Amino acid sequence: MTWPTTRMGEHFRVKHGYAFKGEYFDSEGQYVLLTPGSFIEEGGYREQGKKTKFYTGDIPESYVLDEGDLLVAMTEQTPGLLGSSAWIPESGRLLHNQRLGRIVDLDEHRLSKRFLYYLFNTKEVRDQISATATGGKVRHTAPERIAQVLFRRPPLGTQQSIAAALSAYDDLIENNRRRMALLEEAARHLYCEWFVRLRFPGHEHTRITNGVPEGWARRSFVQTCSSLEDGDWIETKDQGGEDYRLLQISNIGVNEFIETGNLRYVTEETFKRLNCREILSEHVLIARMPDPIGRAWLVTDMPWRMITAVDVAIAIANEGVADAYFLTYFLNSPTTLEQCKRLAVGATRPRIARRELASLPLLLPQHQLQLHFREYVEPLHKQRAVLHRQIEKLRTARNLLLPRLMNGAISV
Repeated sequence: MTWPTTRMGEHFRVKHGYAFKGEYFDSEGQYVLLTPGSFIEEGGYREQGKKTKFYTGDIPESYVLDEGDLLVAMTEQTPGLLGSSAWIPESGRLLHNQRLGRIVDLDEHRLSKRFLYYLFNTKEVRDQISATATGGKVRHTAPERIAQVLFRRPPLGTQQSIAAALSAYDDLIENNRRRMALLEEAARHLYCEWFVRLRFPGHEHTRITNGVPEGWARRSFVQTCSSLEDGDWIETKDQGGEDYRLLQISNIGVNEFIETGNLRYVTEETFKRLNCREILSEHVLIARMPDPIGRAWLVTDMPWRMITAVDVAIAIANEGVADAYFLTYFLNSPTTLEQCKRLAVGATRPRIARRELASLPLLLPQHQLQLHFREYVEPLHKQRAVLHRQIEKLRTARNLLLPRLMNGAISV
C-alpha cells in the first residue's frame, strides 16, 4: 500500500510554551504547570502526584490549555521522552510550559489529530526527532525541526480507522488504571481508619493509654523487620544479558510498580560474582530518593527475576512481629512520607539514609489485627496485580500493532 510522503510542517505548527517565572512556582495552587514529567515515554498524559508544580503568578491567557489540546515533549528529561505526545485531559487548569510544544493550526481535513497523536509515538518519527536533537546531558528539539519530520500520510478515513483501533487499547488500559486506583484508595482508607484514627474492630472495648491501645507497642521500623538492607551497586559495565532485571528507583511508586521502559539487566554470572540480592514476592522496596522519598512497593510476582539498585532499600517483615501489608501502608502513609522528607539530606538530590529509615517510629498493632487487615487488603492487592498484568499485555499488543497499522502492513 503506497501512501504519499509529506512533512509535518505542511499540516500544522508547533507552538512554544511560555517561560513561567520560577519565583511563582508553588506546591499548591489553582494552576498546574506541565513539565516533561507530565508525559509518559511511550505517549500519554501522566499525573505527577506529589511532584506536581503549581503556578501562582500572572498567566497569559493563551497559555492556559484546553481539553483535547495535543502537546509534544521537546526536552528529553528521561530516556525515550523526546517527541512523546499527550492529550490535555481538562480545560482551564493546566499551563503550557516552555519545554513543551502545542500543536496548532492543524489542517484536520488532511490530518487527523488522533492519528497524529499515535504518529508521534512511532519509532520512525521518534528516530527523526532524536537525530536532529541538540544538547549534551539533556537533549532538546525545536518546532522548526519537528516541522521537517517526514511521514507517510494515509487517506483521512484510513487515519481515523487506525486511530480508532489503537484508541480501543488505550481506553482499556485507562479503565484498568482507574480500577487499580480505586482498589488502592480503598486499602489506604482502611489503613487510616484502623491504624491512624484507631477505629479498628473492637476499639470500643479497648483501653487506650497515652495514645497507645492496649496490646499495641511503640517500635522503630527496623524492629519490625527480619532484614533491612540496600540494593546492589551495579555499574554500567556490569549490565547486560537478560537473566535478572535491575529495578531502578523510578520503577518504585507508592505501592505500585511503574514501568518506565528503561529496561536493564544483569547476567547470572554477574549476579553471582557481585553477590546480588534477589528480590522476591512480599519483599518491600523503599525508594530512598524523591519523589516522594520513602515511598514503598510491596513486591508482587513479575515475569522476570529481579534485583534492585543501591538507592532502594529492601525490607523483609519479621513475620512473627509485623505483616508486610501493614508495613507497606505504614511507609506510604502521609505522616511517614513527610517524616522521610524531613530526614532526607542533600541539596540537589536529597535522599534518606538507611539508618534513618530504620529509626522511623511506628505504633505496632497486635499481630492478629495486622493479619485481619491483610485479609481485607490482600485480595485488593491481588486484583491490582491482575489488572497490571492485563495493562502490560494490552500495551504490548498495541505497540506491536502500531507500526503495522502506520506502514500499511495491516489494513483497517
